[in-house]
Amino acid sequence: MDRNLQLLGIARKAGFLAIGGEAASASAKSGSAKAIITAGDASEGAKRRARRDAEFCGAAFADTSYTKFELGNITGRGSPGTLAVTDSGLAAGFLKGLAEDDPERYGDMAGRLPGAESLPNRERKMATGKRRTAR
Repeated sequence: MDRNLQLLGIARKAGFLAIGGEAASASAKSGSAKAIITAGDASEGAKRRARRDAEFCGAAFADTSYTKFELGNITGRGSPGTLAVTDSGLAAGFLKGLAEDDPERYGDMAGRLPGAESLPNRERKMATGKRRTAR
């Protein structure tokens, strides 16, 4: 399976994926969308709306070569033509993967996400003084 599709699956399981045109538009209007993605075989109207929503909220827009069928297999919902990723790290990873797979088409994708270069490393730290013991 494609790494980028796996990232979308992770985003769905974590609750960071708005599936469908209306959900993507709502996440753009609320300002939570970081990247808006359309399927290659989505209608021109859906692509135009997604591009407008991305410009409205300052999110990255990617018209991918994935089909609605492929996106539907990952999301588990029919055949959505539009998705919105609402997590900065997952959106940056997806856009970076697109740029690596097809540099001619998506070469400038990695820089389109504001703040993608300076995403902080997330480290988990245990509270001091706590011990884990086997029971």
